[in-house]
Amino acid sequence: MKGSKIRLDLRKKRVRSKISGTTERPRLNVKCGHKNIYAQIIDDSKGFTLASASTLSEELKGKIKSTDTVEAAKAVGKLIAQKAAEKKIKTVVFDRAGKSYQGKIKALAEEARAGGLNF
Repeated sequence: MKGSKIRLDLRKKRVRSKISGTTERPRLNVKCGHKNIYAQIIDDSKGFTLASASTLSEELKGKIKSTDTVEAAKAVGKLIAQKAAEKKIKTVVFDRAGKSYQGKIKALAEEARAGGLNF
């Protein structure tokens, strides 16, 4: 593994040791890959995913031009907020998976907040 990958894994472990999603306040996990953006709302106490959205979702196919841009992250943020509202989830713990809060992660978080999620 390269040094930057090792440092990212260490940051992930450190953050996940402190952040945990519960039934009252699940965890919103965000992952930005090279081609796609993913978001999941996870209940760690029960061990399953409550809602998920990504640039590969059926709701977003054909609506976004490129799947790895800030605009795509905004669309995923809006979609995850809608799915959370359908499941009556209002507050979450934000887990950015060791990544810095800028660019796509920030755009997704702001759209999710605008859609009604509190974190």
